[in-house]
Amino acid sequence: MNRTTLSLIAGAAALAAVTGFAAVSAPGPGAAEQRTGAATLPVERTGLLCPRPSTSDLAETTYTSFTPVTEGADDKGTAVLRSAAQQSAPDEDAEGEDAKDGEKAEKAEKDENDEKDEKGDKDAAEDDQADKPVLQLEEPGKPVTAEADGADAPALVGTADGRFASGWTAQQTTEVAAGTGRGLQGVACSAADTQFWFPGASTDDSRTDYIHLTNPDDSAAVVDVELYGKDGELKTTVGEGITVKPRSAEPVLLSTLTAEKQTDVTVHVVVRSGRVGAAVQALDDETGGDWLPASADPSGRLVLPGIPKDATAVRLVAFTPGEADVDLKVRLAAPSGLITPAGNETLHVKGGMTAAFDLGELTRGEAGSLVLTAPDGSVPVVAAVRVLRGEKGEQESAFIPAARPLETRATALGNTAEGTTLSVTAPGGGAEIRVTASAGSKGGTPQTKTYSIKPGTTQDIEAPVPAGLKGSYALTVETRSGGPVYASRTLASTEGGVPYFTVQALPDDRGMVAVPDASEDLSVLQRVP
Repeated sequence: MNRTTLSLIAGAAALAAVTGFAAVSAPGPGAAEQRTGAATLPVERTGLLCPRPSTSDLAETTYTSFTPVTEGADDKGTAVLRSAAQQSAPDEDAEGEDAKDGEKAEKAEKDENDEKDEKGDKDAAEDDQADKPVLQLEEPGKPVTAEADGADAPALVGTADGRFASGWTAQQTTEVAAGTGRGLQGVACSAADTQFWFPGASTDDSRTDYIHLTNPDDSAAVVDVELYGKDGELKTTVGEGITVKPRSAEPVLLSTLTAEKQTDVTVHVVVRSGRVGAAVQALDDETGGDWLPASADPSGRLVLPGIPKDATAVRLVAFTPGEADVDLKVRLAAPSGLITPAGNETLHVKGGMTAAFDLGELTRGEAGSLVLTAPDGSVPVVAAVRVLRGEKGEQESAFIPAARPLETRATALGNTAEGTTLSVTAPGGGAEIRVTASAGSKGGTPQTKTYSIKPGTTQDIEAPVPAGLKGSYALTVETRSGGPVYASRTLASTEGGVPYFTVQALPDDRGMVAVPDASEDLSVLQRVP
């Protein structure tokens, strides 16, 4: 076999691993039409991780799971989320005990020992109960929900395959009635990875910030957590070599990693071995709290979509991983187009240091998204904004990190008929999108609408609602033409005069993958000398 053929097979194997074995078997009738040299097919397997929702006894959490209907997907499959604690791998002693129990059970059966038979049945029943999924999809196109109260709600580890894999999305939304972090906290469950950036965290006394690490695999993961403040990297005591046990979750309080108290910190998570899911839970004594998801990868152009139009304060936190300084050009994509905020035309960020800027009431009653650009895109940056709504004493906070573009399709979960805002921005060229409201979790008929987004604008669109809605529903956004497009969804309610809210960006669900036609490519390679 020649070297070129070997390279093709290695590349195909890597592609199958990245896409969840999308190329292992062809989907059923209706698959995307084959193009010369490639086919676009639904992924066949994927995984998601949800962090532990809260440490508050007053927390009320709703988990939601959903897969959109995908043409060409398999007609079979499953999508299951289970408690990370339920999936913890047994240690060697436990395995030994299990083996002994099995031998005793077998001997008891032979000896007709009723007492031991009864004990074995009881243990089996307990094992079956522990292995029950927290959430399992029944059909594509219809969300399912589960509820958990208090501090015992678990982190979740899940997989989907077959007809449920393409576009599988999960979300957890938690309401905390009082105490540190009171308000509405929401986060989309995410895939495991090996590196994450979180600008906008804090080690200040007024904040209680945790980095939640979730390991989906059968072997332990080893993680380093680096912290960067206004003067550079902070000295940490136990940030290196954090072990996350197999199929388990580990919350780490950031203020225990360093003695330095700083209002604005960038967290860098690097996985030495294995892979994890990661998210920061940022809780404030006075202004509530929310989840801070990872920023998009460092880049010379960033978009932070969907800042609420009634935001009373916007604080931008930015960090560049290199040594070079950068002057970021700041623009706001408003309903009328791109504008430059007065007094904040350019923001200076020093290399390796976290910079924070108060932008005030940036949106002034209109939908808006931040667009940050480094000169010539030469210096990569990560960024996030902390947004406040409400007046002092009755404020709530949320975070919007720099987002990845919505290339084909994305879904937001947990929507309700009231209090849901879908914000879409096309900072470059214009775009056309299609938005589908799914069936409700307890009933309702899907509805679909098409929208045009003008170049350089942000629009809070009046999203469709399922006819006869019962329960919550999913909003799936698909790009039809133009772009790139960025989107976010805001959930809002008012409790005791406080404007509870949470914002989630909608990254592409990566539910489809282009798979090379290996037989055609190999025939070409045979002609290579």
